[in-house]
Amino acid sequence: MNRKLIRYTACAKRIEDERGGALVEFALCISMLLVLVYGLIDFSQIILDHQVMSGLSRQGSDLASRGTKLQDTVSALDTQGASLNIGANGRIIVTAVAEDSSGNFQIVDQAESPPGISVTSAVGSGVGNTATMPASAKTALKAGQTLYVTEVFYSYRPMTPIGAFLNTSLASTLYESAYF
Repeated sequence: MNRKLIRYTACAKRIEDERGGALVEFALCISMLLVLVYGLIDFSQIILDHQVMSGLSRQGSDLASRGTKLQDTVSALDTQGASLNIGANGRIIVTAVAEDSSGNFQIVDQAESPPGISVTSAVGSGVGNTATMPASAKTALKAGQTLYVTEVFYSYRPMTPIGAFLNTSLASTLYESAYF
């Protein structure tokens, strides 16, 4: 009889009703925590990949401006970009641009890595064709000088299931360039 009395008291009834509450709260908290951790991992990887690409583009333009053949520069960058697997997931384009006698910018030489992904150069393609240059690069190039542009493209794929889980589209192709 005493047991039944304790069982039906208000305090005991409330404890009995709250048994699953902690489990539900834990499930909600752990799912939010996993989304945050997976998001942090993916965005950190994007930042790291972009930093590697930035270094590759600067090194490529620096090598080319020091007299290294453009194809040798591309080969060196492909080796240095092994962590990104540029051969399969990216592409490197090194372009030499000079001003012609009429004041237009023309592509003097160009070398590309084997096509891991299909991209087009923002500068242009084909030796002898007109080059598209940003305003800041136009002022830096003087008559008789050559400007070297290294473009690095990389197809990013999320490491975690967060992209599919949230049904969001992250930048699929990252781009970095350097002008020397």
